[in-house]
Amino acid sequence: MFRSALILRSTRRLLNRHHPITAVNSPIPVITPLTHRKFVAPVNTYTSNFVNAFSSATVLYNTSSSISSNSTENDATVELLEGERVPPRLTDGMNDAYLAIELALDSVVKIFTVSSSPNYFLPWQNKSQRESTGSGFVIRGKRILTNAHVVADHTFVLVRKHGSPTKYRATVQAVGHECDLAILVVESEEFWEGMNSLELGDVPFLQEAVAVVGYPQGGDNISVTKGVVSRVEPTQYVHGASQLLAIQIDAAINPGNSGGPAIMGDKVAGVAFQNLSGAENIGYIIPVPVIKHFIAGVEERGEYVGFCSLGLSCQPTENAQIREYFQMQSKLTGVLVSRINPLSDASRVLKKDDIVLSFDGVPIANDGTVPFRNRERITFDHLVSMKKPNETAELKVLRNGEVHDFKITLHPLQPLVPVHQFDKLPSYFIFAGLVFIPLTQPFLHEYGEEWYNTSPRRLCERALRELPKKPGEQLIILSQVLMDDINAGYERLAELQVKKVNGVEVLNLKHLRQLVEDGNQKNVRFDLDDERVIVLNYESARIATSRILKRHRIPHAMSSDLTDDQNAAEPQLACSTSL
Repeated sequence: MFRSALILRSTRRLLNRHHPITAVNSPIPVITPLTHRKFVAPVNTYTSNFVNAFSSATVLYNTSSSISSNSTENDATVELLEGERVPPRLTDGMNDAYLAIELALDSVVKIFTVSSSPNYFLPWQNKSQRESTGSGFVIRGKRILTNAHVVADHTFVLVRKHGSPTKYRATVQAVGHECDLAILVVESEEFWEGMNSLELGDVPFLQEAVAVVGYPQGGDNISVTKGVVSRVEPTQYVHGASQLLAIQIDAAINPGNSGGPAIMGDKVAGVAFQNLSGAENIGYIIPVPVIKHFIAGVEERGEYVGFCSLGLSCQPTENAQIREYFQMQSKLTGVLVSRINPLSDASRVLKKDDIVLSFDGVPIANDGTVPFRNRERITFDHLVSMKKPNETAELKVLRNGEVHDFKITLHPLQPLVPVHQFDKLPSYFIFAGLVFIPLTQPFLHEYGEEWYNTSPRRLCERALRELPKKPGEQLIILSQVLMDDINAGYERLAELQVKKVNGVEVLNLKHLRQLVEDGNQKNVRFDLDDERVIVLNYESARIATSRILKRHRIPHAMSSDLTDDQNAAEPQLACSTSL
């Protein structure tokens, strides 16, 4: 299954049991592994990647299709997707490695991170701090680019340049967990003396040579490994459980390489971020289009805003009978709309059983792929993910045998149950010893490596499959009962969803707190799953809350986000890269 090694070689296992992918950075010291955290993209997050809950966590797509490759329309399409690039030339791999070393000496840095993750079973506490290392490199504007998982849940970050014994304090300026990228800044002018920025290049062609530079485990000095490009296609990003364009290479990528550049010629072709465990020399780098999209978003808005989603769940139309049923003529190709996210702009114009024929003029094949460069094909998810928030996309749609043109505004969409929650404390509300929290995948991960099998089945299914119906909606659960006389007999009702409070449907945790503290009624009634009911006397429960908090040494009855009226009216968007 997938793993994302933040310290040691195992964390965040996903569901592919044969070839786990590992996001790599190195431990200091190598003592004990982190608590395992495994992130799985929800099956109904409206993606055109035709997979189920299990295969969504694996390396995806090795498909090909033919849409009259000799046609003028497709020639224009290839030019639109890739632009003009000179085909790869045969180069001396050794010379490329030497050039990479020369470039890296004044650009690549070693990153030392101290981090502490929340305890989702006890959301008012953090787990023990841990130390790890990774790599990064200087980009224009006196900034350092690295992986998000290198600095996830950080409390303190230091960087050290090559040939220097001094470590400098760094600050995380922006972080995008979906694309596994982060930008660091260093205020010390002494650090920047003699440092040079690396220039971003293009997406390499197959078999082009690259050199991966970084500080992997096994030593303290800079390391260079070389290899060639094996594959370019949308791939599961382990850290953010998202699917974006990635480049597979055969250069060794080991713990500690995370965040280091993959250099092709004199430019950066990508950022090393994960490998395929159990396989020999299969590593992955984040390509330049994803890097530029992340950096441009940060520069334009001052913070990371996420990758756009179309809001559709689609099905391939490779079967001739289904194409005939939906009146698709022989020259038409496309994918069938199965579900539509009610919070997406697509729900305004599209309908179930529509056939999406093209995206921004690029024809979509019956298997959901579009042309990419010279006789390569990738899923049309890539086109969607490269759009900027609030940009408009043009879709050609077949409906009841007639072709229609629609314009849809794209923006990041949040899942009902967040896949990850880095760099923020969990929300909670305690009333009479009842601990209420929003359901998140990190909470389910606390059940161990096999969380999919060991966590409450109903909650697990909802986390992967249920969809938000209203903006700001959360799935609120009673996570545990801190025993006291006032709640005796209710302890068996833990791990159930809270449906209503005093007859009012619960929208989110902020709303639940408001309903409980309304105080207009003598009793407070909670309606849970399975028609279970909890009834408490309000005044007695309020008094009991204070003594329960004191007994368990809990500083506050609620998380800080619930007391901030400006930020807690609605939960923050957890942007998704699902399409």
